[in-house]
Amino acid sequence: MKRATPQPIVKGFSAESVLSRIMASTGIRSQSELARALGIGRQAVTDAKKRSHIPADWYLFLCRKYGLNPQWLESGMGPMYVAGNSDAPAALGSGTPGAHPEEFSYVPKVRARLSAGGGSLVVEEAIDSYYAFRHAWLKRKGQISQMRLMRVSGDSMEPTLRDEDVVLIDLSQTEVYTGKIYAVGIDEEIVVKRLDKKPGKLVLVSDNRQFYPPLEVTLHEGSNVRLLGRVIWMGREVL
Repeated sequence: MKRATPQPIVKGFSAESVLSRIMASTGIRSQSELARALGIGRQAVTDAKKRSHIPADWYLFLCRKYGLNPQWLESGMGPMYVAGNSDAPAALGSGTPGAHPEEFSYVPKVRARLSAGGGSLVVEEAIDSYYAFRHAWLKRKGQISQMRLMRVSGDSMEPTLRDEDVVLIDLSQTEVYTGKIYAVGIDEEIVVKRLDKKPGKLVLVSDNRQFYPPLEVTLHEGSNVRLLGRVIWMGREVL
């Protein structure tokens, strides 16, 4: 089963202040000029300002073209630009200005959480923020448009994944490879587990096997189990 596409509207901040930051950071001097840069009609900019709703694809286009930090553009917090010189993923706001913006792609972090022993969680896909990764690195890993970032909740995948880690999931990778880590939907819960296969069944394996034994789930038409995608990267904050 395919998951719904996140709503293409970023809310929670004044559209007028966002538009001001766009103009301050890009050299765009008017709403008409912004509309031309985005390839839209001027009325669309006026409407966005009135509704205080900025479409997410505007953020993506402007951030990629001008090398802007999406977090700064949306909220005014953090560095104005995204930068970095390595081939590894680059978190938002890292480094100093000067990176070529075309080197980066921006992956949405959604509010859905992956349960790793922390209990049932309601599935949401509202966009919470964006992370910048080097485009070439993402392209080698999978289908960029189908990638999402989610936060882990619980301890069943320790020591590999810890509570509050952030993981990058490619929703296009749904073929099961034994031992790889996947996001799996079960009813209204999303779990993150290593997978094994048996005839007509998936085996969900936790790395913390002392407290979380393997779980076998049956696959059939109308099943409440759906394979959402493969985990291809993880990041950890020092709290």
